Amino acid sequence: MLTLEPVYMLLGAFLLFAAVADLRERRRATAAFWAILALPLLAGDAILAAARNGTHWPAQAMGVGVIALGVMAALGDRRTPGDEAALAEARRAEADRLGNRLFGPALLIPLVTLVVALAAQYGPAPLRALVDAKQSTLIALGIASVVAFAVALRVTGARVVGGLHEGHALLDALGWAALLPMLLATLGSVFAATGVGDAIAALVAMVIPTDSRIACLLAFAAGMVLFTAIMGNAFAAFPVLMAGIGLPLLVQRHGAHPAVLGSIGMLTGYCGTLLTPMAANFNIVPVVLLELPDQYAVIRAQLPTAIGLLLVNVGLLWGLAF
Repeated sequence: MLTLEPVYMLLGAFLLFAAVADLRERRRATAAFWAILALPLLAGDAILAAARNGTHWPAQAMGVGVIALGVMAALGDRRTPGDEAALAEARRAEADRLGNRLFGPALLIPLVTLVVALAAQYGPAPLRALVDAKQSTLIALGIASVVAFAVALRVTGARVVGGLHEGHALLDALGWAALLPMLLATLGSVFAATGVGDAIAALVAMVIPTDSRIACLLAFAAGMVLFTAIMGNAFAAFPVLMAGIGLPLLVQRHGAHPAVLGSIGMLTGYCGTLLTPMAANFNIVPVVLLELPDQYAVIRAQLPTAIGLLLVNVGLLWGLAF
């Protein structure tokens, strides 16, 4: 059965490749950054097994490594210098030659992820047995990324090593922001475990009339946008708002449909993602890569979409969740 372990191993191997490449370029701090991040991906099971057997120093060492990552990220910009003029011109010429075919590999990622995830859940029994159902979505994403990489090599005619070097260059351009999705996704679980949702429920009960369905719905939608904007990711805001408002007030008190509330509520949170620099990997990194003069240019362009989508989502929640 295919599990997440091979996906983690591939990610760790790529990060180790990036670390070696940066070390060869004498970018020692950046090399150390990616090497530290690669270790738990390559040796995570061994670290966990050691902790269960009473040997805690590997886990403690990784804790020190996490602190080191934070320190290195705070010390300065880890991005690579811009391309030389000749290389940039060659890339533009290649992009003109390939045209819209360049978008094919990127579009394959969500498509293959959806197909594999659905097949792992609802396909024939022999097919379902090939993929761990509890981790099917992440495994499907890993498979889709490998497929997209292979197709990208075919479309561009590049070699595998060339593709890895381009991925390394993009990773260095992203820098510490590449860690934001996984860090912010875990932040919501930490907040939920520490009782932040209960605190929010108490505050909401003091501010709004909890017997009013529309008041609770507006508080949930606004809270998803606000918390997402603060924490930079709807995955971090969702468990907190569901624990504080969604489940106790909308589902249990007012009878909202949990599946509808969860799906549209998550989409509502992404209205906040469109509006915050905390979602650096979405809103700040593209500014850097495109060398835009206004660091908030992406956020300004997304503002009308965010407001319009928020209003539509509130209407959908009111019409479909109850």
